[in-house]
Parts: sequence; C-alpha cells; structure tokens
Amino acid sequence: MADINIWAVLVSAVASMVIGGTWFGPLFGKQYMRAIGMDSWSPERQAAEKKKMGMSYFGQFIASLVMFYILAWFIGGLDKLTLQGGILVGFLVWLGFVVPTKFGDALWGGKMSLFWLTTGNSLVTLLATGAIIGSWK
Repeated sequence: MADINIWAVLVSAVASMVIGGTWFGPLFGKQYMRAIGMDSWSPERQAAEKKKMGMSYFGQFIASLVMFYILAWFIGGLDKLTLQGGILVGFLVWLGFVVPTKFGDALWGGKMSLFWLTTGNSLVTLLATGAIIGSWK
C-alpha cells in the first residue's frame, strides 16, 4: 500500500472547499441556482436550507477527505508522486469515474446544465488536488 501524506489530503480537502465555494458562488452560482430550481424557492424554504448549511459543509468536508485519501492512494500506488503525475491521475479519475457517473445521472432524469456545472467543478478540483497530492512528498 502506498504511503499517504495526511497533510496533503487535508490541504486538498480545504482546497476543494475553496474551489467549490468559488465555482458555485461568484463564478457560476446564478446558473447553478437556476439549474436546481433554487431561484424559485419560497423565502421559508431558503431559510430552512440555510439552517442546514453548516452540516452540509461538514458532510462535504468529510466526503472530500475520503475522496482525496483514495486519490492519494491511487497517485502513490501508481508511483505518480510528481506534480504532473498527480494532475494526470486526477484527470483520469475525473474522466473515468466522475464524467460517466454524472452523465448517467443527467441522461436518466437530470439536467445537462447541471452536468456541465458539476463536472466542470470536479475537473478543476481533481486537477488541483492531484497537483497538491502528487507534488507533496
């Protein structure tokens, strides 16, 4: 089993939260809100959802730790502990796992606009975190 740098995993999880906050905030927040129908929510529903945000962020952070631990395991196991190697593995994970899963979701009842928004965020996140993990010895 590959040695996993826990600090790289932790920094990657934090970086993913920053990327996601930027992606679904100032960059594409309005498009995302339209895609999920949030722009038509009642003020009461918006308030109820805001109350759950803390737990949602916490849950997402834990899920990110799991994902980047596994990504670190792939990068190390494939002996790709370099900046370029980490980016390559991040890209391949995105292409081989994220895109097909999200595409299937979109085909079977989702929205293609949501597919592009979420897979774009996943691509940027996996490239950045692959770079962090791959270059952090």
